[in-house]
Amino acid sequence: MKRALLAVLALLLLLVGILVVRTLHFGSRQAPAEPAEPYSVDAPAAAGRLAQALRHRTIAASDGTSGEDAAFQALHAQLVAQFPLVHAQLGHEAVGAHSHLYTWEGSEPGLKPVLLMGHLDVVPAEAEATWSHPPFGGEVADGYVHGRGALDDKGSVLAILEAVEGLLAQGHRPRRTVLLAFGADEEVGGRDGAAQVARLLLERGTRLESVLDEGGPIGVGLVPGVAAPVALVGVAEKGSARLELRVRSAGGHASMPPPQTAAGILARALVRIEEHPFEAGLRGATRGLFEYVAPEMEFGMRLLFANTWLFAPLIERKMAATPSTNASIRTTTAATMLEGSPKPNVLPSQARAVLNVRPLPGDSLEAVRDRMREAVDDARVELSIEGDEASPVSRLDTEGWRQLQRSIRQVFPEALVAPFLTVAATDARHFYPLSDSVYRFMPVRMTRDDLARMHGRDERLSVEGYAAAIRFYAQYLRNTTR
Repeated sequence: MKRALLAVLALLLLLVGILVVRTLHFGSRQAPAEPAEPYSVDAPAAAGRLAQALRHRTIAASDGTSGEDAAFQALHAQLVAQFPLVHAQLGHEAVGAHSHLYTWEGSEPGLKPVLLMGHLDVVPAEAEATWSHPPFGGEVADGYVHGRGALDDKGSVLAILEAVEGLLAQGHRPRRTVLLAFGADEEVGGRDGAAQVARLLLERGTRLESVLDEGGPIGVGLVPGVAAPVALVGVAEKGSARLELRVRSAGGHASMPPPQTAAGILARALVRIEEHPFEAGLRGATRGLFEYVAPEMEFGMRLLFANTWLFAPLIERKMAATPSTNASIRTTTAATMLEGSPKPNVLPSQARAVLNVRPLPGDSLEAVRDRMREAVDDARVELSIEGDEASPVSRLDTEGWRQLQRSIRQVFPEALVAPFLTVAATDARHFYPLSDSVYRFMPVRMTRDDLARMHGRDERLSVEGYAAAIRFYAQYLRNTTR
């Protein structure tokens, strides 16, 4: 017995030793960076130009509603007037209804271009009378630019144009060609804008060095256990699909029902789907997030993430307990629409449900459909799925990633840089056929309260934060085009 106890103790000591050694070797992945080059920004003037852009109600057409064509045209006229060097020295192509592709020719055409992106369309503003400032008033007050699109995503578009205009004024000429793509229908899928731009470049045989679109912010207090701000760079995004379940029956009068109605069969199918969720997994972009931020945590948290071979199930259970983190570790399904009989005393001849499905990278729509069919396990339930596949995961060993990480650290030296999984859809997903370095980042500090303003009420961007975003894009362009 004594020998057995000693053996167990020895094994425990060995295990502890392995855990500690792995933790001590779990070093920082933050790249050192020299200070950013000086770049002067007239913050009040730039904020005024952004405010003017927010006054245009650029809502894209969708679901049978017409788009605000006049607003898009007026916005483009504003950009032409306010950024004269951009429109005099860069090539310009109109794409689709209201999207734009600009080309800043580099001195060495053999180098692969870099692409910077954003979108001009915005979502509608609900309950406009309840906003502190009119959503399409474009007001600058209390140190903020107020209005729909300040964060999502006219702030990014105007900041890019401000940076390019400033560099042109300084006489900067890039060695590497720079492409600017501004879509006009990102909020409704991007098929008329970004998708057409990507198709056009693909037809021309263009291969991109890197792509930078809107995405994660510099999160303040967004990553538990990390005191420093974290620049969250989206390196992949989940897919978005519509899964439809349909049950047909003879119908009839509800006073003489069969043992199971179409609605009952459908309800059972939905319950079975909820009872059989996809397996959780700490992988891909989500694993990358912790590999980059965990070395900056206190020792106990570092020990967990340095030894995921042992603690992954514990971490996954913790993350699965909260909807926001659960979405980053598994493919999710959510029943959102139900349809049955039009009257309470009529048996439905058809019952239908629609689920919103968000597949993780690696889970195809075909695999999702097969998994749902297996979970339902009822031949009376018809299943169909359509939508966008999850994106690939961008590489973190490329020049594109190194220059992005370097640029963030130069302009925001207090921030940690980390990859993460974007759970919403962006225009960036259309560009994977052109590059393996597709990133999503918004150079703006944001708290949870700020995140709620995106697509919500009282959207705003601080004047100081906007100036910092302009400096970031200027530094990023200098770094990537020399």
